[in-house]
Amino acid sequence: MTTTDTAGPDTAGLVPTGPTAPVRLPYRITPARVLRSEWHKLWSLRSTWVTIVSASALVLGIGLIMGGTYTSGGGDSDVDTVILTLYGTLLGQLCIAVLGILVTAGEYSTGMIRASLTAVPSRLPVLWAKAAVFAASAFSVMFVTGLITFSAAQLFLHDTDQAASLSDPGMLRAVAGNSAGITLLSLIALGLGALFRSVPGAIGAFIGGVMIVPEILGMIPYETVESAITYFPTQAAGALGSATPLPDAASPGTALLALCLWAAAVLGAAALLLRHRDA
Repeated sequence: MTTTDTAGPDTAGLVPTGPTAPVRLPYRITPARVLRSEWHKLWSLRSTWVTIVSASALVLGIGLIMGGTYTSGGGDSDVDTVILTLYGTLLGQLCIAVLGILVTAGEYSTGMIRASLTAVPSRLPVLWAKAAVFAASAFSVMFVTGLITFSAAQLFLHDTDQAASLSDPGMLRAVAGNSAGITLLSLIALGLGALFRSVPGAIGAFIGGVMIVPEILGMIPYETVESAITYFPTQAAGALGSATPLPDAASPGTALLALCLWAAAVLGAAALLLRHRDA
């Protein structure tokens, strides 16, 4: 008795095993397995640990400096407490944004992206898994860092006019909003990395397009332009991280929606190009 070496239409995904019935392959692509693969890739890289530790150290260190050097009645007395204690976010978010770019553009620079897309021929699950794993990791790390920094800074601020507790109205929401702002800004950076497929190019686009352009547009003396700028990514992220309403800023809910739309637009453009161009 002989056996055929090819599988017909009814035996797709099966392998012949001699005269017995074909046996299904033990592994197939599933969303959970793609997520697990991206999780291992993210946390097995030295650059992940370097950028995460750097971002956390900057936020915590600057928060302690702000708390330790603050005096009641000084120039910062009218600054929101969460903004004051998490002032290091301005530098920390750059570290996380660079990590987001490395998650996508870094694979193109090493050629690893070819293996990823070969293993997942439909391609888009790779991008969605990268974004999901990165977003969950970035938000968790920065939220814990924010809680620790706020609590540590309050050890210095407990007898000043900036004394506050996480149980006070708006405080915990602002700390969580600060972390959400960093995460969504970094998702934009991740999308730019997938669009440009170049680490330097994506970093330049993020710094120039996301951080500098709104500041330049703010110099234009037109009310319509000023109103539009409040919904730009960095301005929306700032509104999320404040426990009290900021003047001329969007409300936290509107700012969160604006940031989500910006991130969705960039990731959507990256997904479209990923489907239609070679790796």
